[in-house]
Amino acid sequence: MEQNHTKMFDPRTETVHGRVSTQLAAQINATLAPPNTSAPTAGSPMPALWHWMAFPPTAPMSDLGNDGHPRLGGFLPDLGRSRRMWAGGALEFKSALHVDEPLRKTSTIRSITEKDGPTGPMSFVTVDHEISGANGVAIKERQGIVYLDIPETYTPPRKAPVPGTPTAQRSLPVPPTLLFRYSALTFNAHRIHYDLDYTRTVEHYPGLVVHGPLQATLAMQMAVELGGSTPQHFEYRGIHPLFAGADLQIYCTRQEDGQIDVAIGAAEGHQTLKGTATWKEI
Repeated sequence: MEQNHTKMFDPRTETVHGRVSTQLAAQINATLAPPNTSAPTAGSPMPALWHWMAFPPTAPMSDLGNDGHPRLGGFLPDLGRSRRMWAGGALEFKSALHVDEPLRKTSTIRSITEKDGPTGPMSFVTVDHEISGANGVAIKERQGIVYLDIPETYTPPRKAPVPGTPTAQRSLPVPPTLLFRYSALTFNAHRIHYDLDYTRTVEHYPGLVVHGPLQATLAMQMAVELGGSTPQHFEYRGIHPLFAGADLQIYCTRQEDGQIDVAIGAAEGHQTLKGTATWKEI
């Protein structure tokens, strides 16, 4: 039986500043946009979720752990578990942010929850972010981070089938170069995304792991194309690791109320990430 309990913690808040420069915008566009898509210029609205590249962590090399992550114990707590990753999140888009606009992100740890699940003990850290531009708060975001122990062998979670009748579907290649570029754009040194020997021998994955935020960004990009604009709300959750090499599939299913359900599917036919985009108040 699964058990959950909330752990006592000291509330922590931090504020950082950043921006997506014109050069960074061109690099993001070259990595994520469809072919023959021009990069947005200074003052142009940024595509949804590009703010994830605006605040790269700046921990020095001496402060990185063996996994490549900044050592815990600063803003994010050290909970005694050796693997951590994005579990999912929810965002509210209030207004557009722009290329080269000075941005501010204020982050607050909302809760720390311990869970005893079928795969063993896990810790969930929930962080609230407010991303502001020149006109005030533009995005409110709730991010879920999961902490786990590294298992001795890789045991995949239960598989959920991909949607059977999507409104739109797209196939995209996922070579290791895409993972490298996304790691560089986010200044993310977690070795499971580029160091195959480490990934297999230390964290016991069968292949390089595709970033959860990268999957969410690709899903959001297709939802925006289908919906015609940035949604007011976007929620997503990682449900299975996705590995580099084979093409991934993006599925978008429009509901009667205009909501678009999104999913990323692995070549084996199961979902790795699922979410919803809505264009009305919820």
